[in-house]
Amino acid sequence: MISANYCRHFARYNSQQNASLVAAADGLSDTERWLDRGAFFESIAATLNHLYWTDKLMLERINGNERPQDTITHSLLSPADWSKFKDKRARRDAEIEQWANGLSDMDLNGRVAWYPLNAMDRIEVSKAICVVQLFNHQTHHRGQIHAMLTSAGVEPKPTDILFL
Repeated sequence: MISANYCRHFARYNSQQNASLVAAADGLSDTERWLDRGAFFESIAATLNHLYWTDKLMLERINGNERPQDTITHSLLSPADWSKFKDKRARRDAEIEQWANGLSDMDLNGRVAWYPLNAMDRIEVSKAICVVQLFNHQTHHRGQIHAMLTSAGVEPKPTDILFL
């Protein structure tokens, strides 16, 4: 289905796109980043935070942690400090790239199981599907952030994979 090279490519794309969004959002004030813009998570900052935390939760699930929420707290409000967020986002992107760079095609075989937030029913899916979801989820919410930034008058770099 997918390969280790697919993961490495999308990990680099993820880092590039996050850097573009962060650079564009750098031109906004804190008030503008937290302004409710009518998106699912309301603001640019909250949506960026959602991605930051869910990236870690998904990596933990992929790596076999069935209850990552026991040690990782998802928060739309944290980190609230923009400088801290930028540093944490860059480190998370490096973590995803390091994970992808260490993969072999065989590592993508098998199944992943976890208990979702606030749920008792265990979910089990193929590891490859879980990895695709990691990258697909990022793309989905980055599209929302891109639209909010554009409406705020700042322009991130193009999102086409061909520009990687």
